[in-house]
Amino acid sequence: MTQTPVRIDRAGSWRELLGSRYAPIASVLAGGVLLEASNVYLTTSLLPTIVGEIGGAEFYAWTMTTFLLASVVSSMLVSRILTRHGAVRAYLLALGLFGLGSVLCAASPWMAALLFGRAVQGLGGGLLAGLGYALIQRALPKRLWARAAALVSAMWGVGNIVGPVVGGVFAQLDAWRSTFLGLAVVSILIGVVAVRSLPRTARSRTSAPVPAASLLLLAGGVCAVGIASVLPSEAGTAIAVVVGLALVAWFLRHERRSGNGILPRVTFAAGSSLGWVYLTVAVLAFAIGTEAFIPLFGQEIGGLSPFVAGLLGAALSLGWSVTQMFTANAAGIRSRRALITVGPLVVASGLAAYGLLQHDAPSTMVVALWFITLFAAGAGIGLGFPHLTVTALGSTDDEEEGAKAAAAVNTVFIIASAFSAAFAGVLVNLAAPDHVASAQLLMLVFAGVTALGVFVARGASRGIGLRTVADDETDGDGSDGYAPDGTDPGPTGSSAA
Repeated sequence: MTQTPVRIDRAGSWRELLGSRYAPIASVLAGGVLLEASNVYLTTSLLPTIVGEIGGAEFYAWTMTTFLLASVVSSMLVSRILTRHGAVRAYLLALGLFGLGSVLCAASPWMAALLFGRAVQGLGGGLLAGLGYALIQRALPKRLWARAAALVSAMWGVGNIVGPVVGGVFAQLDAWRSTFLGLAVVSILIGVVAVRSLPRTARSRTSAPVPAASLLLLAGGVCAVGIASVLPSEAGTAIAVVVGLALVAWFLRHERRSGNGILPRVTFAAGSSLGWVYLTVAVLAFAIGTEAFIPLFGQEIGGLSPFVAGLLGAALSLGWSVTQMFTANAAGIRSRRALITVGPLVVASGLAAYGLLQHDAPSTMVVALWFITLFAAGAGIGLGFPHLTVTALGSTDDEEEGAKAAAAVNTVFIIASAFSAAFAGVLVNLAAPDHVASAQLLMLVFAGVTALGVFVARGASRGIGLRTVADDETDGDGSDGYAPDGTDPGPTGSSAA
């Protein structure tokens, strides 16, 4: 597929995105993702209190598995729901499911009821997260895409901070049911803003049928990884992970051959960089699998209090969130390509440094360095993530395929996170009960895998400033906005004298 350079208008600013015109839209897109992101860790913080009241300790890990699996399934249906029902109805459906699931969780008399509520919550949460990316293309002008992508994806990092803090406070107050009711109220409030602010996008009654085979294969892969995380034996865990990987490989093979899949068709087109974009997203998401164990290491190795250890676990997400707010402003093709390419290497360096700093009875200076190295690792994720999202958004001019390309960023992110969490559990168990050895093994192996992501990131970076010839939008002067050699002539769209 032939591609030509095209300038992305950089006239947009944070002031414009967060101004009176677009702030309501931005709040809906970001708020939906924040609900999904924070709910994952919020519930984890509440679980000891919940189990103490309603029982079901043997299903402790399944509260995460059911939510994540449901989120993956619904996130893969985002583009079809959006095309068929439009933006407002799609959001109301997602918020309704999330709110209903929250109420069911709040009213749960036993663990089975809580798991059902978590599944319903996950269906809504997966839609919310996917819509947050897919609607950037339809609800905002192109000049604001990079900043909107940064804002939306930053909510994953913010959620990783807000979730444990809010959950810890309500658990301390023994008010876990009130927490879920609060989530339902927030869903209603976001729904009101969505009705008032979101554009009435076009709807189609001829959307493609649901890709049942792809859904079953990918859901089966995630389910296998979820099972791996709760199996007692290392051999069983390894087998389950292998089965999960095999199902995902089968899914990719089916997607390539199928005309009705989850990933957009351009993913597998010759010359397209979209496949590399998804691989890079997966590599960056893979690093996040370490977060679940960082508070444990902080308490067991560093002797930190649960609150401080929780802040240590949030350092990676904080680095990701803060950094991408600045890198979204990057101008020029070369700088954006460089940010994407160097990102995995920065992540790997931060993880490796944290792993090498692990030893018994660390000093205050060493603990401070833990925060710094984890922040640096998170910063590596934030360097290029907004531009990866924009590259996916601009990969095709077909409306349905564009929505599918954007929503798939979230799907790939969730899948990679699920696999990395399971793999992290395997590594930690291999060196248990030696926490220092576990931390070193986990971080150094993850650093090695992430460093290899530099090669796929180079492929993804080639998509910066490019799109298909079919997408022949100009800057209003009949030109594509770039000089013949692909260089950026500047904001005016004309070559420098």
